[in-house]
Amino acid sequence: MATTSRRLTTGLIASISSVQSHSANRPQSVSLIRRNHINRRLPSIARTSTRWLIEAVPPARSWDGSDDGVEAEIKKPGVCGYAISENEIEGSGDDHVVDGEHAKTMEIVIWAAATAALGVGNRVMYKLALVPLKHYPFFLAQLSTFGYVAVYYTILYFRYRAGTVTDAMLSVPKTPFLIVGVLEALAAAAGMAAAANLSGPSTTVISQTFLVWQIFFSVIFLGRRYSINQILGCTLVALGVIVSVASGSGAAHSLKEAGLFWILLMVVSFLLQGADTVLKEVIFIDSQKRLKGASLDLFIVNSYGSAYQAVCIALLLPFLSKLWGIPFNQLGSYLKDGAVCFLNIGTMTKGCDGAPFLPLLFVIVNIGYNIALLRLLKISSAVVSCLASTVSVPIAVFLFTLPLPYLGVASSLPKGFMGGTIILVLGMLLYSWSPQGTNTDTVIPSPPPT
Repeated sequence: MATTSRRLTTGLIASISSVQSHSANRPQSVSLIRRNHINRRLPSIARTSTRWLIEAVPPARSWDGSDDGVEAEIKKPGVCGYAISENEIEGSGDDHVVDGEHAKTMEIVIWAAATAALGVGNRVMYKLALVPLKHYPFFLAQLSTFGYVAVYYTILYFRYRAGTVTDAMLSVPKTPFLIVGVLEALAAAAGMAAAANLSGPSTTVISQTFLVWQIFFSVIFLGRRYSINQILGCTLVALGVIVSVASGSGAAHSLKEAGLFWILLMVVSFLLQGADTVLKEVIFIDSQKRLKGASLDLFIVNSYGSAYQAVCIALLLPFLSKLWGIPFNQLGSYLKDGAVCFLNIGTMTKGCDGAPFLPLLFVIVNIGYNIALLRLLKISSAVVSCLASTVSVPIAVFLFTLPLPYLGVASSLPKGFMGGTIILVLGMLLYSWSPQGTNTDTVIPSPPPT
C-alpha cells in the first residue's frame, strides 16, 4: 500500500466564553495532512481513500486563569495529532522518537565494537612496533605525541575546507583544551615514573582504578547517577580483567615489594586520565549549548588537546628522558638514531627488521583507536568508552598466545584467564541490563512557555 500526503496549515482563533473575562484569545495553529492511501490490490474504482491528519499545536503561552479544567487542558504540552478516516480516529504516536533512540543505540554498539577491536589491534601492533624499535621505545612515544599533532591538524584543515568544521566551532573557548593537554601530559609522566618501578601485572591491577575515577568524576561534574546493576557491572569488569591477566603472575607479591609511593603515583596517573576523559565529555556537552544544538567536531578536541599535550611534554622532556635512562644532553642523538631505525635506511640499521612497516601500521591503528574512542565518548559517555576499551585487554592477551610474526615464541595463557573472561562478560551484560519495568529512557522536558 502506497501513501501520499499533503499538508494544509491554517490559523484558528479559539473563542471560549468562559475565559474571555480572564484573558484575551490566543491563536492556535491547526495542521491538516491529507494522506491518500492507495490499495493496489483493489479495483481502480476503490483505489484510493482520503485521510486527514490533524495536529493541534497549543498556544505559545499557557493561560493562567482560575478555571482548573480549562487550564489543565491548555497547559498540556506537546503536539496532539489525530488521523481521521471515514469511521476511525487514531492518535499519532512518537514512533520517530523511538526510531531515533534505536538508531542511537545501534550507533553506540557499532562504535563500541569498533573501539574494542581497534583497542586489541592497538595493543598487538604496539608490541610488534617495538620489535624493530626495541632500543628506541622513547622515540616511538614522542612520535605518537608530536607526530599526531600534524596528522590531526591536517585532517582538521580538510574538514574545515569541506565545511564540516565551522568558524563557530573553532571559536569555542580553548582553556578546556589546555587543561586536557596538561592532564594528559602529567598522567603520562606519572605513569612512566611509576611503571619503571612496578611489574606489568601490577600495573594491570592498578589500571582498573581508571574506571572508578571516571564514575567518580562523572557523578561530581556531570551529576550522573548510576544504578546498582551498573556499579556492580563495572566492578565485575574490573575484577574480570584482574583475574584474567594478573592471576598466577605474582601481582599481589609485586605490589607489596613495589612500595606505597609508586603504587599511589600510578593511581594518581589513572586519576588524571579519568579526569581528562570526563572533561572531554563536558566539552562536548557545553559546546552543544554554545553552538545552539550543533555538535562539536571531534577533530577539534583531538587537535587542540594534542597540541597542548605536546607543549607540556616538550617542557617535561628533561624529566621524561631521565626516566627512560637517557641523559638529556644525549637526547638529540638518541632521537636521530631512532628516526634512522624507524625509516630503516642507511648502514646503521641492524636489528631494525620490520621497519618502517610495523611502526607505521601501529601509528595508523593507534590514530584510528583514538578517533573511535573519542567518537564513542561523544555519543555515549566516558564510562561506556572505558568499558569498551577494557574489553580489549583479555582479547589481546589471548592473541599473544598465538604464533604472531616477529614475536617469536608465543606466551602462555594466565591460569585464571577463562574464569576472568567469564566474569568480565557477566559484568558487561549486567551493566547494560535494565530491570523489567524500569524506564531507562532519557526524558527531555518540553520547552517552557514564552
